[in-house]
Amino acid sequence: PQGYPDYVLHKMVTVMKDGEEVKISKRAGSYVTVRDLIEWSGNGDIARGRDAVRFFLISRKADTEFVFDVDVALKHSDENPVYYVQYAHARICSVLAQWGGDESSLAGVDLAPLVAPREATLLATLAHYPEALERALAELGPHQVAFYLRDLAGELHGYYNAERVLVDDVPTKMARLALMVATRQVLRNGLALIGVSAPNKM
Repeated sequence: PQGYPDYVLHKMVTVMKDGEEVKISKRAGSYVTVRDLIEWSGNGDIARGRDAVRFFLISRKADTEFVFDVDVALKHSDENPVYYVQYAHARICSVLAQWGGDESSLAGVDLAPLVAPREATLLATLAHYPEALERALAELGPHQVAFYLRDLAGELHGYYNAERVLVDDVPTKMARLALMVATRQVLRNGLALIGVSAPNKM
């Protein structure tokens, strides 16, 4: 009704741990709390566990079945979506640290040297960020932000593996560094929106 807040009902979450489903029973009084998930997913690191739980729970539509696999949340690979996105941010920070220059010098840099196919794809993905936020707001679906961040991280990793950023040609290097700064900013903003940290090192 008008004047009441909107709300979204979520389906039940199945929890897997050590390859087996964690049994939950109302009758027996056995259940899994969010605190349990944070402790298990962080393996003693509460901040890491909190990031994993937030990202995993947000990354599914409310009306879909969801399996929270603690073993996946502990992995340091692209199977773990929060690690995959955070690692993209850390990779960019590593490149910028290796460069060691003043980021303010990248303002207004000519982006004309960005002609590689993966550069065009990464630029296009960055341009879709406002659209992803609009969809998330319109649909009451924060999963749209998580989906977008996963896609952006994938484009960044693909670009990082295909192209060198710190090349000898100065105009190309500066344009690529500006692209890295823009990508880092969008990753950082998106992660902040869903309450997940953006580490500089991993």
